[in-house]
Amino acid sequence: MKLVFAGTPLPAVPSLEALINSEHEVAAVITRHDAELGRKRVLTPSPVAVVAAANGIPLIKANRLDDAATEAVRALQPDLGVIVAYGGLVREPLLSVPRLGWINLHFSLLPRWRGAAPVQHAVIAGEQETGAAVFQLVPALDAGPIFGMIHERIGADQTAGELLESLGVSGAELLVRVVDQLATGTARSIEQVGEVTLAPKLGLADARIDWTRSAEAVYQRVRGVTPEPGAFTMLGDTRLKLIEMARTTGDDSLQPGVIRLIDGEVQIGTGTTPLELVTVQPAGKKPMRATDWWRGLATEEVVAS
Repeated sequence: MKLVFAGTPLPAVPSLEALINSEHEVAAVITRHDAELGRKRVLTPSPVAVVAAANGIPLIKANRLDDAATEAVRALQPDLGVIVAYGGLVREPLLSVPRLGWINLHFSLLPRWRGAAPVQHAVIAGEQETGAAVFQLVPALDAGPIFGMIHERIGADQTAGELLESLGVSGAELLVRVVDQLATGTARSIEQVGEVTLAPKLGLADARIDWTRSAEAVYQRVRGVTPEPGAFTMLGDTRLKLIEMARTTGDDSLQPGVIRLIDGEVQIGTGTTPLELVTVQPAGKKPMRATDWWRGLATEEVVAS
């Protein structure tokens, strides 16, 4: 079949590469415009754009799937549209342009965690299992019938970024199987059944840690917002990024937000037991071991909020 692929970040790359290596033709790739990245704000193409360019596939760069994008897709007369973490919604009339419509690889066990940040919300919620689903796009958000689904355990210390990387690979295999089935007319879908939960995009406010919560709730949130938008706490008016934390068996009398060096570990109090700061990034500096950061403070105690 002739395909149009829409995707932007790194987790979408395995799907694009798998489709390029399949028997189908990727006629064009839609991705978001180059973004300013890093401290120097260097204009950088998306990971999906890099792969498409390397394989000589025409690019349609658009932050919204507007009339111009719709006409560009219509001119290709595709059999199927495939979307994986593009970062925007497919609406009519574009939804009906491909002969078989659009399918979406979504990183959750639908109908749980419909929305932009399913993996992040699953980790924050403390769920032990997630997965990926390929479903038919319909006008309602992530509500279409499902062609296939896989399940994957969430590791006790796994971050959202690590889980997305894993699901990107296993999900790509599922996606190609569904595309093959659609091509041969053997694909079968079922309606979504179960509790609907929503996973809206996370912002900076979601990444600020509330130390009065339990240690497990704090640890889940840190993992869930790593690497994006990135966990942080405030030391007075200064932001401290929390790159890596760990469970520890420390002094449970440590008050929420209080940071001390205990038995060679930089520990911080929560609403229950403390956690260890392993890697941090002070404002204006590179990530460093928390013990090195602590030595530089030359103090016995600080309080985060």
